[in-house]
Amino acid sequence: MPSLSSRRLTKRSVDAMAPGETLWDGDVRGFCCRARTKRKVFYLKIRARGRQRWLTIGEVGTPWTVETARREAQRLHAELRHGVDVEALRHGAKAGDPTVEDLCERFIDEYARHHKRASSVYIDELNIKNHVLPLIGWLAVKDVSRRDIEQLKQNIHDGRTAAELRPDKKRTRKSHAAKGGPGAANRVLALLSKMFNLAEVWGWREEHSNPVRLVSRYKDNPCERYLSDAEIKRLSDVLDRCDEDGSASPQVTNTIRLLLLTGARVGEILTLKWEHFDRRGAFIQLPISKTGRKIIYLNDTALEVLDGITPTNGNPYVITGTRPRQHLVNIQKPWRKIRAKARLEDVRLHDLRHSFASIAASAGASLPMIGQLLGHRSPDVTQRYAHLTASSVRAVNHQVGQRLRSVGLRVGQKPNPNQST
Repeated sequence: MPSLSSRRLTKRSVDAMAPGETLWDGDVRGFCCRARTKRKVFYLKIRARGRQRWLTIGEVGTPWTVETARREAQRLHAELRHGVDVEALRHGAKAGDPTVEDLCERFIDEYARHHKRASSVYIDELNIKNHVLPLIGWLAVKDVSRRDIEQLKQNIHDGRTAAELRPDKKRTRKSHAAKGGPGAANRVLALLSKMFNLAEVWGWREEHSNPVRLVSRYKDNPCERYLSDAEIKRLSDVLDRCDEDGSASPQVTNTIRLLLLTGARVGEILTLKWEHFDRRGAFIQLPISKTGRKIIYLNDTALEVLDGITPTNGNPYVITGTRPRQHLVNIQKPWRKIRAKARLEDVRLHDLRHSFASIAASAGASLPMIGQLLGHRSPDVTQRYAHLTASSVRAVNHQVGQRLRSVGLRVGQKPNPNQST
């Protein structure tokens, strides 16, 4: 990596850096800025326990300007002078060793963008920015231990996110607050597990050394809400009134109806194109979904909804947006108004998918069939609906007993407790 010297880092000199360059500050020893492919990061190079370490200060921007990063570098130097073991606190990487930050960048550029949907890449980038980089971004990939991952897991569970670690950072209107919690911890563990598997493939770690492998996940307590028949009736009445008085657009009301009638995910309906719809076969064939290629079977009521939608010239999407050739994107805001009118304030759009599964289970659908209807890749995901099929299983079991009895199976005499043997 080319290194450039500077009498003093300035905003102008940092802005002029090209990818791959390193610019050193002439005032604070070891303080520098590295220009990566898509961002620039401030570091402090120190020597601790006889080894060189690179401490990540932060990405160029808010709050890390040249001046705030320089003050942070000076503060770290002061801690070293007063005997604080910075290396023990922040386990920096040796010069030249790939860090977790390097691994994250390579994972996104060389794997995620080629194997994941754009929405999934976006979520990965948020988890990396909010959790991974603030907590273990400076660690050398080869030195990350199970203990480090356990500590990261606990920190995310307790809400030690980017928002807490950088309290002076102002969030923009479009930014997302990072809250942490057990669910966030589980998602980050899954992400890191894949990243460290790739680190072994890329030669950045020894084989079979993934530090995430034996780290347990938090118990999954999915928040699942199922609509009752009365609640579905209230929601349907509200949708009809919205169509009559124009308080919600037909695109919104038809989206909600299709979610309940198909069990599809919100993104699958919003991005549905007419070319995916097979009217004769009564199904939708999605070329890509969260679980890959997927077929959504359509019942008669769902077909009626689709038949009632008039295609818009020049727009390939079924649920059109306000911009030309675009689909609807703002569904949450109108949904909150609709669910309030239906007195369903605790119901999420995703709960319509759960309700579809509940109705299928009550109609006698087996778990494999429910999984096929919902497009699950793994049976383990469908297993969460096992309790819904219990009543149907009991009913079928009762029918089997009645059938066997009807063909002549007799019940043996009950033993007489007073009879001696």
